[in-house]
This record gives sequence, structure tokens and C-alpha cells, in this order.
Amino acid sequence: MAPSAHVPWGRARLSGQRQATYDGRTIPVGRRPAAVPFAEVVPDIPSRSLDGTFDYAIPPELEGECVVGATVLVPFSHRKAVGYVVGVGERPQEGLAPHRILPVERVLAGPAFDQVAARVARWIAREYACPLSEALHPFLAPGQTVRVRRDGPDGPWTLVCEKSGPVDERWVSLAEGASGFVPRANASRQRQVLEALQAGPARMAELAATLPGCASAVSSLRERGVVRVEERRRVRGVEETTLSSAVAQRPSRLTRGQEEALAAIARACDAGRGDVVLVDGVTGSGKTEVYLSAIERELARGRGALVLVPEISLTAQTVGRFRSRFGDDVAILHSRLSAGERFDQWDMVRQGRAHVVVGARSALFAPLSNVGVVIIDEEHEASYKQGSAPRYHAREVAARLARERGCALVLGSATPSLESLERCHEGSWGGASWTRVSMPERPGGAVLPSVQVVDMTQQFGSGRRSVFSRPLEDALLEVMGRGEKAVLMLNRRGFANFLMCRECGAVPECPHCSTSLTYHERTHSLVCHSCGRSWPVRAWPDPSTRCPNCGSRYLGAYGVGTQRVEDELRALLPPDVEVIRMDADTTRGKGDHQRLLERFDGAERAVLVGTQMIAKGLDFPEVTLVGVINADTTLKLPDFRAAERTYDLLEQVSGRAGRGERAGRVIVQTYWASHPAIQAVASHRRDVFLSPELADRREGDYPPFSRLCNVVLWGRDALAVRRSCDAVAARLRERLDGVRGWEVLGPADCLKARVKDRTRRHVLVKAPVGSEPGELLSACVTEADVRRGVSVAIDVDAYDLM
Repeated sequence: MAPSAHVPWGRARLSGQRQATYDGRTIPVGRRPAAVPFAEVVPDIPSRSLDGTFDYAIPPELEGECVVGATVLVPFSHRKAVGYVVGVGERPQEGLAPHRILPVERVLAGPAFDQVAARVARWIAREYACPLSEALHPFLAPGQTVRVRRDGPDGPWTLVCEKSGPVDERWVSLAEGASGFVPRANASRQRQVLEALQAGPARMAELAATLPGCASAVSSLRERGVVRVEERRRVRGVEETTLSSAVAQRPSRLTRGQEEALAAIARACDAGRGDVVLVDGVTGSGKTEVYLSAIERELARGRGALVLVPEISLTAQTVGRFRSRFGDDVAILHSRLSAGERFDQWDMVRQGRAHVVVGARSALFAPLSNVGVVIIDEEHEASYKQGSAPRYHAREVAARLARERGCALVLGSATPSLESLERCHEGSWGGASWTRVSMPERPGGAVLPSVQVVDMTQQFGSGRRSVFSRPLEDALLEVMGRGEKAVLMLNRRGFANFLMCRECGAVPECPHCSTSLTYHERTHSLVCHSCGRSWPVRAWPDPSTRCPNCGSRYLGAYGVGTQRVEDELRALLPPDVEVIRMDADTTRGKGDHQRLLERFDGAERAVLVGTQMIAKGLDFPEVTLVGVINADTTLKLPDFRAAERTYDLLEQVSGRAGRGERAGRVIVQTYWASHPAIQAVASHRRDVFLSPELADRREGDYPPFSRLCNVVLWGRDALAVRRSCDAVAARLRERLDGVRGWEVLGPADCLKARVKDRTRRHVLVKAPVGSEPGELLSACVTEADVRRGVSVAIDVDAYDLM
């Protein structure tokens, strides 16, 4: 689609003419009228060397459309560019001559964000070292892809617009003139249409399907005033769930902890300065009811709420609970919805038809202007950190948004992050008050489950080779015998972690990545979980399935995956027990999370086997047993957060047991039973883990006592990557030489040194708490000699160091 031809000022400037048409008048260039509004536009050209805003004049015909948040087409450096309006004013930036400013050519999309959101985007760009255009992308309408591309090196620039929009349906209903109307004797189709509409209005598409050829009959009846045809907006993405736990029953009374939490949230909302309340409640303590009550208060005051959950698997239950309390005033936003469904939900919020937004990380950017409270459930989760540009953390953006909107931020977790606990200990952060409220008990007399730690070295020494220890196997049979349910958590998918040659010890690796391949028995394939490629076992590395190193045919499967656990469960338990596996392989499709959970909810007795996605948020009162197959998987990762992540995961999955009237039991299988994280879970005492962990972090100057940044470089040319990484590290050391509190580590190969045939190296930077490393890192990368073909990513407050 070519740009609009009606661009008087743009044509005058680009073609070198000495006069132009403006508002119906032909005047010389340089003598335009004074009262011309100007737009501050961010070109959508992601480059660190082009990071700022540019002023453009707003022609009279676009004054009503060219507002903050609009997507526009502008001339830029002898080409056309898509941009976003972040400000409108009567004067251009200081130092710019108004007569030299080019006009906006077209408005491509309506406003998607307001002035407050634009300020938050500027902060994101500065804080997380990304171009402002990338920081604005999360605020745009879902499904909007508007760009300018060039057909060939010397070809013309072409505008490409791909936007999701509303879907209007034609509905037919009886009008006032239908009562006395009698169709002619031979007008059988009109008679059938009228009979069908006696039951109520119908969609035109449904009428056409049941009564082929009825369109002409409907037109004739409409002309006579017998029927009425109207356009109605169809809202996509509002599937209901049958989960029994998705109904928020209002309790007869709140616990003391819930009352204290609500009082603290009310004070934060009334203060209107972005204060933060950390709801530190044990699993099953009723944090969701606190959220619901806090939102009810804000809705009564005419304000809305944003609610974030860490996993898509939680949205079915969470949305069900919120809709059971607030009805159609709830919109849902997450990545498993189609672009059209996301747009409909997003547009409901923009039009003011929904005031409670529930979703994953991206729901934070919904166009809800009058926000009373922002809630982040399970705030400790690493999934709140965005892995691609802009690499923001939802907790930090929410804190900034709360300050800008003048609302409260509520963080909820049974295992709060060390960063949040430290800020509550300090009492303030970033100009806002941080308050921690404890909720140590479960409502209704329910108690925390008992936790048994099984040392697998002893099980192995006694000759047991099963995936299940003797205590876990006995507990499974006992629970199934009582007609109850169980949850088994394993941090591995597939059948085994890897294949290994029994003669030489070689492990097949992905030829495109520096990672071993995972064996999947159901498909008889080896899968790389880094790049997604797979190979049939019979074809790896040749048709006889021999070792790629020595040619031996003796390849053994080692490690445990969810497929193997599922197989062994089916062999152990009675055939009428449902075994449901929930991992990345079984939840690829849309609605798979909800379908599997509904199947588990509806079963008489069942075992849910899954990875980390089943460890948090799920509420099934019938679950009385939780088993952790191998608690050491995350504990032994080369990451300073490994112990914290293990403690969080085990404490969260333990909380799935005993949430009803019957007591719960947790069995944790481990080869490192003495580790503080394991012992803290067993005793339900956080300080057992927290004290040594904080001491180690302080000694090593790791978060929460510093800010950790990761600069990653990658490319196909290994030498170019190495030299570029060296240049970045040298520039950082030069800028930070002698600066107290800063430290540069590296350069070094990433743990995954090769992914998708690209070499990866990185540099770590430790910055003081309260510093702003984003701008410094961006400047150093821009100034360094980064070779052509080498990509760079700056990750401030990094979570993934692999």
C-alpha cells in the first residue's frame, strides 16, 4: 500500500519546490502560519545511534487524529518512516526553526497510549538501555504491525499495514411493523425468516446457514420495516472454564492477616504516590481474596485494576475467580490468545467497557488510564523478566507505573524475592514507601502440609532403582486407595535427559548448539531444547543408531523426564486412575492448559505430572499428596540464584497439598538433603535458607546488594564476536576505572556458548544499588568497535545468565 499522495508540506520540502499549499493557501516555504501544532514523534527505527524524538508539523486535516499514542507516517532522511506520537504542543523543541519542520503525512492507527504511558516508556528506554521505539512497542494495539520496507536496494519504499481490528456481525431481529405483516402466499422464504426470528434475534450468518438464500428475503422485509438489521461488535477470546476452583466464594469472615493486608493496601491507595505493599502470605492463606476485596474498593471509587499472574496456566482459574466476582468487567490478556482475541480484550479496556485486566506480563501495558491498584501475584517469579527487547522487569515497571498513575502496587507471594524483602527492610525505594504484611495462617483451620525429605543416596544404596522412592510409592498407592488426588513435579520434560554411549561415554549434542539432546521416547527422537530441532533416533547419527564417537550400538538413556514418570505411574497405579502429563510438549496448542486442568479437576482420582508450570497458583482441594521427583535439578545450575529458585519452587509446589479439609503431605526426593533450601522447606522456616543466602550474596556483591547487568554478543563469525566482546569490555573498564562500587567481569563464553550456529560471549557488570547503569552501558556499546554481523543485547537486572 503506497503512502498518501496528499502531503503538501512533505512534497514541497522533498522535491525542492519553493512554495507549498497549506490550508488552501499557496505560500512560500519558510512563511507558514504561526498557530501550527507540532507532534513529537519517535521513528520506529531500532538503532542506538538514533534514539530520540523528532518534531513534525500537524496539518489541519490531521489535527483531530494526530494525538499522543497515534501511529503516523512521516518523512525521514529521504524516505518514509513509521513513528509514534509521544507529545503534542504549539511550539517545536528549542533550537528548531518552525519553517524547516516537515509535516506528518498520515495517521496510520489511532491512539494506543496516553501521556503517562509515554513517560513510562521513556523511563523503560533509559532504565533498560533500549531504543525508545522498542520501549513503546508493548503499549501498541495487539496485532499491529505497521512498517515501511524497501523492495530491493534501489526500489521504492512501501508501507505495509497489518492491524487487528474489531469484528462486526449483522444481527436480524423483528421490528415494530412485524405484528401486522402477513407475507404473500408464495413468499415462503420470508415466512421461514419470520418464524426463525420469533425465538429472538439471530446472526445473519446463522440464518444464511439454516435458510440458504434468505438474504434477499431479509432485504425485502427490512425495506417494509418488518425486520431490523444492525451491526454488533463480536468480542473474541471469552471462553469459560468448568474448573470448580475458578469460583471465588466470598468467605464469611477474613483472617487477621487478610484484614491487616487490606488496611495496608487501602492506605497505599489513598496516599496516591505509588506506595508498595508486599503481601507475604503462606500458600493457601487467601491472598486472592485480598486482591478481590482491594479491587472491589477501587471499583467502588471509580478506578480500575491491573492483575498479573506468572503463568498462562493460571489464567483460567484466576480469570474464572475474578469473573465470578466482577462479571463482564474483566478483560484477559495473554500470549495464547489470537491477535484478534487480544485486540478485542485490549479494545474493551480502551473503550472503558472493562476495568479489571487480568493476564500475564504484557497485561501491564493495557490502556487502562484510571488505575487504582496494580497487583502482581507470585511476584518472585523469573517469568516477570522479559527475555527480549525491551528487557524490562514487570515488578520495576509496575512500581514506576504506580508512581506515574498515583495508585498502589501490591506484590503477593509465599516466597517473596530477596529484592522485595530488602526494600521492605529499608522501608522505601524510588521515592515510594514499601510495606510488608505477613499472612502466616490458612483460613478455616487448614494447616500447612507435613514435608518429608527422602535422601535418594540411601534409596540407591539399599538397591532401589525406581524413579519413585519407597515412601513416595507407598504414599501414591495410599492416596489413590482413598480416592484422592496427587501432584508430581519434575523439572525435566522428555523421557530422559540424554543418551550416552556405554562404551566411550559420548553424549549426542546438537550440531547447531552447545547443548546435549534430550531423548523423547514417544516420538523416538532426540530434541534440542535450545533451537527446537529434532532427529529420529534411528537416523542419529546413521541408520544403525550408532555412537557418533566410537560407532558402538550400545546407547543408554540416562536421567528422568516427565514421559518416563508418566509411564512408570501407569504401571504402578490401578488402570482407572487418570495420569495427566502437563509440560511444554503437551501444552503447545491454544487452550491446552485449561483442557488438562479441567480434566484433572473432573477426575475421581488422578495424578498430575508436570514441570514447573504446575508448581504455583493452582488450587485443588482434593490434592492431598505432592511429590517432588528430583529437587536438585535447579539447585546445581551455575547461577547465583539457583538456591533461591529451588527454595521458591519447592515451597510453592508444597503448597498445592492440603488446601481443603483433609491434611496434606509432601515428599521431596533429593541427593542433597542437607542443603539449607531443602531444610527450610522441610521445616517451613524461611530463615533457615535466608540467613546463609543473604550472607553469601553480600560477600559476593550480588543482588539484592547490587544491580547485575549482562551484555551478550552473538554472531556466526566467532572471531568477530570475540573481538567485539573484547572491545565492549575494554570500553566499560575505561569508563568505570576507579569508580567505586562498579565491577566488570569477563569477557567470557556464555554457558550456552553456541545456539543456532551462533557463537555467544558476554560481559557482566555489577553496579551499585540505586545507580542507573542503562545509559552508561548503552553508550559504551555504541562507542565500542562492534563488528558488522555481531548482535548485542544489554540486559539490566539480568535473570538469565545462561
